[in-house]
Amino acid sequence: MKKAIDHLAGTDPRFATLIKQARRFNVAANELVRPFDALAESIAYQQLSGKAAATIFGRVRALYPKRKWLDPELVLKTPDEKLRACGLSRSKTAALKDLAAKTLDGTVPTRRELVRMTDEEIIERLTKVRGIGRWTVEMLLLFELGRLDVWPVADYGVQKGFAKTFGRRKLPTPKQFQKIGEKWRPYRSVAAWYFWRALDGPESKSRFD
Repeated sequence: MKKAIDHLAGTDPRFATLIKQARRFNVAANELVRPFDALAESIAYQQLSGKAAATIFGRVRALYPKRKWLDPELVLKTPDEKLRACGLSRSKTAALKDLAAKTLDGTVPTRRELVRMTDEEIIERLTKVRGIGRWTVEMLLLFELGRLDVWPVADYGVQKGFAKTFGRRKLPTPKQFQKIGEKWRPYRSVAAWYFWRALDGPESKSRFD
């Protein structure tokens, strides 16, 4: 990590100041992560505050007592009405069912398969699931798998933190941000982390912080 910090700090004095003042990067790979559970939780959290989403996902988990992990087979067999009663919208219920089906047919890789795949291979596979976009997979790569070179160019918090750090009045477009981020390879996940930190509040990263 010292190598990553030194690299980023060396690109600009303003970045070095941010790194010095912010909480240190502390993301590590979650060895126990199960893609089905992580993505199911992500679906529940979409477009909701952390507290509301946690309540809803807790109700979904409570449908399957005494189980440490969600079982895609059981989820598929659960009537939509039961999932909707937990607070999931119609579209989120459909997405959760599709995630379960694609986990069972092998579209969604296992944890063991994920560690052997590149970031883009994982993104290509997981975005086949209804309701799972590139940003959701990028958060999985960064916060659950601990990949160090993820660059979420469409993330508002990263864009805003970058603009604040470098005194930009306008946020970069994703295309511009992709080019800008090249200077921070192969540690763009760490760069993104510090731009989130530049916003000085846990609200910038909801449940991922």
